[in-house]
Amino acid sequence: MRLDDQRESSNFEIDSGRGGGGGMGFGGGGGGLGMIFGLIASRFGIVGIIIFALGYCALTSLGGLGGGMISSPSTSQSPAGAGASGVIDPTTERFANKILGSTEDTWAKIFAAAGQKYEPTPIHYYRSGTTSGCGAAQSAMGPFYCPTDKKIYLDASFFDELSQRFQAPGDFAEAYVIAHEVGHHVQDLEGTLDKAHNAQARMGDTQGNAVQVGVELQADCYAGVWAKNARDSKGQAIMEAGDIEEGLKAANAIGDDTLQRESQGRVMPDKFTHGSSAQRVAALRKGYETGDPAQCAM
Repeated sequence: MRLDDQRESSNFEIDSGRGGGGGMGFGGGGGGLGMIFGLIASRFGIVGIIIFALGYCALTSLGGLGGGMISSPSTSQSPAGAGASGVIDPTTERFANKILGSTEDTWAKIFAAAGQKYEPTPIHYYRSGTTSGCGAAQSAMGPFYCPTDKKIYLDASFFDELSQRFQAPGDFAEAYVIAHEVGHHVQDLEGTLDKAHNAQARMGDTQGNAVQVGVELQADCYAGVWAKNARDSKGQAIMEAGDIEEGLKAANAIGDDTLQRESQGRVMPDKFTHGSSAQRVAALRKGYETGDPAQCAM
């Protein structure tokens, strides 16, 4: 990726806390980023969530997980843009902030072309555990977007997990992680998340999961739209030969069917919440090949 001339976003914060949030979860292959079941306490009550790698939207309860609240870690935050030793590697921080800056510039142009104003989302970097507007967060949840406080939460160690466990290394694979979560923010601004939330409230688990899959695939598609349209300060595309292949490999590695097969030895399509590997690859490819967010309609 051509990022030398890309500005770094200052729209971020680094968590200086070291709490390791409690909770309940069942991960495949010894935990980590497989299928995680958890409960988070939102400001509106207890919200059950089903999480797969690469984010979630914290919408509604998608499966009767019962009551009980995760204990929230005690954290303190650095001011936005401030450094904090040990939370995120400086090289990774610069890279992530350049990607965030690129998403800000790109989506601002796309929104402006439609006569709208894009409001950026910040990244909250943390390690191990933190608190969010959607409740307690742990690194095992993977990166996620919280619509309550409109922030992206990222434990930078996920990039190591992406490269090592999921065998999806590369700078664009990492950029795809951030761009996918920014895609959820775009959905939030468009009102898509609210519509999905309201629809799920009237549905059973299987139908609700299908809605969630649509939300996640659209975020994948939006990540591709960003990649296609992203330009550096000289107006040159930041994508280089081989970059999109890195992203497609990552999308393939984190499909629901792949993760289910790894964690429990069988595939249950009615439990999908992010889409199959093939669906995720197709969504990212569509966004990249068309560069048109209208082609990402659910």
